[in-house]
Parts: sequence; structure tokens; C-alpha cells
Amino acid sequence: MLGTWVCARAQEGQRPVFRVKVDMVVLSFTVTDSKGRYINGLKPSDFRILEDGIVQKVATFAEGNRPGVQILDDGSTRPLIGSPSVPPSAKEALGGDAVVGTNVFILFDTSNFMYRGFVYAEDAIADFVRGLDRADSVAVYTFSRNLSRASALTRERGEAIQGLRKAVAGDDTALYNSLLLTLRDAAKVPGRKVVIVFSNGPDNASTVAPDDVRSVAEDEGIPIYVISTNEVNKDAVSSGVFRRITTRTGGKAYWAKTWQKQVEAFESIREDLGNSYTVTYYPAPNPNEGFRKITVEIASDVAKKYRVRARPGYRPRGGF
Repeated sequence: MLGTWVCARAQEGQRPVFRVKVDMVVLSFTVTDSKGRYINGLKPSDFRILEDGIVQKVATFAEGNRPGVQILDDGSTRPLIGSPSVPPSAKEALGGDAVVGTNVFILFDTSNFMYRGFVYAEDAIADFVRGLDRADSVAVYTFSRNLSRASALTRERGEAIQGLRKAVAGDDTALYNSLLLTLRDAAKVPGRKVVIVFSNGPDNASTVAPDDVRSVAEDEGIPIYVISTNEVNKDAVSSGVFRRITTRTGGKAYWAKTWQKQVEAFESIREDLGNSYTVTYYPAPNPNEGFRKITVEIASDVAKKYRVRARPGYRPRGGF
């Protein structure tokens, strides 16, 4: 979602309130068959997007890292590249004229919980960065009690990995504080973006609640992926939060204690990024100022065999 991200100062003793005023919705989603295989090659006419049951007029459409297209009134398409009739906000939503690539923000837990697997985690992240599509950009952030922007958003893989290798383990864990700051940075960047959290799980230093952070990501349309090095049954609270955050934003959660499992999780995320669809639309008139439910329907006879994974909705105004 493109719009205005505002942090309203709450009364003393209360948590801050975050509000987003929506101008345009950016929706990324994947389509898979009954065996979990990605379905590629679908066209804009194959989809119908609804908010609270109201059909939306799609403005732009893109698949994977291919250049996006504008959807005309008669249902035909034309490339976004060089199209003068596409609003600037719609072009920016998919990354400009040459609509390719995803902005990937990696948030690496360097707290004292990560001591044992720190080096292996770095290697798994570095391998993931090297394997990203050439069109993708990546930023590497690290955190313990405070957030450190180890590498700004770049297409230079060596620069990102160099920032990663400078990370130092230690201190308490403020995961949700750091995730909120990462989302704020990501929201300022045009184009498709995702946040990948690599963490041991427990948070013992944040001042914001995980569901408040989840709401910001949900409303901004930024999928969150989580790779937890903890075992799913060792920390039920964190595991539940990770599931909720990822499901509600259109991402996924992985439990990967070993280096091999971590590599597999990153590979799964990389495949997700390369096989996603992204649409933008300006919401049709809707009196609902609360949570609006988004539904992605596939208009074909085989639709019942397909599974769409997307965020379930957003709030156009208001806070938590």
C-alpha cells in the first residue's frame, strides 16, 4: 500500500499509535497447485480482486521480476515502460518504468541468543544474498537491543555481504522494535519489498507489541518472512507470534535449527519472490473505515485446484 505513514504521539504512559492513510493498494501473492507447485503464466484477466466483496479495478500487473503492464479500461494491457497515462504512484509501486526486482530487507538477530549458531547463520544469509535475482536489491540490518543498518539497499552483493560480516553478536533482543524500524525504512522505498527476519525467537527488550508491528506491515502491504533457529516446540509464544505475523502479511514462517534447514528456508523464500504476482489498484468507494478483507479469485475452471497466498486485508485509516 502506498500512502502516508504516521507515528502519532500518544498521551504520556501510552504506547505510540501508528496510522496509515491509503492512496493505492499494492498486493503481492503466489498461486500454487494442490502439490505446492507454483502456477506461472497467469494473466491479469485470470484474476479478480475484491475488497469486502467489492470488485476492484486493477491498475497494474506484474509477474515475478518481469516488467509490469498497465491494465486498460477494455481489459487489454500495455507495457508500463514509457506509458504516459500511468499515474506516477502506480509506476513507483512496482519500481518505476522498468518494473523488475524486489527490495529485500534482511533483519539478522545478533543478540546473545544467537551465539552458538552465529557463524553458520551468517553463511546461510550470505548464500541467500548471492543467489538473489540480478534485478533484486537487498539491505542487511542487524539487531540486538538496537538496530544497525549494516548495508543500505543495494544491488551490489559484495557490499551487502561485507556489511553482514561486520556484525557482532551480543546484548539483549529487541526484535519487534527493530522490525518496526525496518518496516518504516521499507515503506519509504518504491517498488515491491519484503522483510526477512532471521532470529532465534525470544524477545526480551522491545517496547512495542508484536501485533502492533504486524498491523503496520499488514497495512503497508509488506510481506514478512521469518526463519527461526529455535525449535517450534521450544518457545510456543514466539512460534505463535511468528506464524501470526507471517500469515497476516502474506509471508511464511520457517523453523530451521540446522544450517542445512536454514539454507532450504532461504531457497524457499527465493522461489517465492521469483514466482509471485503483484497488482496495484485504487480502492473503490467503500464506507468501511476499519479492516477491509482482500480476496483474490481465479477466474478459471481449474481455480478450485489452486491455492492463493496473500495478506488477508488492511486498514485504510485509523490505528491499533
